[in-house]
Amino acid sequence: MRTYRELFRTREFTPLFAASAVQTTASTVSGLALGTLVYASTGSPLLSALSMFGPSVAQVIGATALLSAADRLPPRAALSGLAALFGVVTAALAIPGLPVWSVFALLFGLGLAASLGGGVRLGLLDEILPRQGYLLGRSVLNMSVGLTQIAGYAAGAVLVDALSPRGTLLAGAALYLAAALIARLGLSRRPARAAGRPSIAATWRGNRLLWSSAPRRYVYLALWVPNGLIVGCEALFVPYAPAHAGTLFALAALGMLAGDVLLGRFVPARWRERLAGPLRLLLALPYLVFVLRPDPPIAAAAVVLASVGYAASLLLQERLVALTPAELRGHALGLHSSGMMAMQGVGAALAGAVAQWTSPATAMAVMAAASVAVTLSLSPGLRPRPADLAHPAAP
Repeated sequence: MRTYRELFRTREFTPLFAASAVQTTASTVSGLALGTLVYASTGSPLLSALSMFGPSVAQVIGATALLSAADRLPPRAALSGLAALFGVVTAALAIPGLPVWSVFALLFGLGLAASLGGGVRLGLLDEILPRQGYLLGRSVLNMSVGLTQIAGYAAGAVLVDALSPRGTLLAGAALYLAAALIARLGLSRRPARAAGRPSIAATWRGNRLLWSSAPRRYVYLALWVPNGLIVGCEALFVPYAPAHAGTLFALAALGMLAGDVLLGRFVPARWRERLAGPLRLLLALPYLVFVLRPDPPIAAAAVVLASVGYAASLLLQERLVALTPAELRGHALGLHSSGMMAMQGVGAALAGAVAQWTSPATAMAVMAAASVAVTLSLSPGLRPRPADLAHPAAP
């Protein structure tokens, strides 16, 4: 499977793509509104960053308690139910006078629920596409994230001005409910991929098996830590340039989109492994320019260039699938998704804390330097070993 036409001819891919795109738009619009609302009411870069990305930290708890359900729940019911839950909670966040602690309590609950959604969605993707179509399908889902974030941040900026942040949160809630409807009506009724009841014990058993393999550990760390640190840079766009934050978020999405298109559709397979290392470094290096407190045009160029490096995650995810037995792939991909989101929250918290003591520009440069250091330290463990890919079930 090498073309977009072949991909969208797969019947269930289209509604999965549509539901994911609408849900990402909802998250983007409501996230920008909430970050703006919290920053306006508190004046704190740390709280603003945490309101947008901090709930992801809750996915650590979800990854240790809920992930066994990713392969043990019917995918259609799980995806539509989770989207509806997000819509209801996002509407609750728009209640006037809601205390800040209540906002973060609700966001914590959403983070727990989101830890399950990534595994269900990516496990279903692996199920409905042939093996050779996974990278292309995953790149198209990433592209939809890029496109919808561009549109979502642009629309969010307009809606915040036109409707107020609370009105924008209600618009985001309506989009979540639309995503639930698309998933419910568009996806087929499928049985769960694995037998048995979800439980904390089953989640721990799966996590132990996945983490017991050294090649998988390196892949997980490379997927989680460098990217999370760079998301910490992005979490400071609002305090760094309040008037241009929406534009910087949209440009970051544009760079990610460009990288996914190039790698997923146009780069030959024989070149991909050679590009993996440079792409991982590209994600962080341009952000080092923020130590000079660049003007908006230079900052925008750095953000676009760096975000192309997110395409390295596609190669790492493809390797993770190859290293994992089929009955654990939903769990494995959910662990990747939850760990990634959790590290984004950690990165946002770290960046916000550094910015609180220094400045947003200095904090962004510090986070970028840390990302480069982690990427270089993990590189030896990411060298491909054909024997590992030939025996994915081995611990």
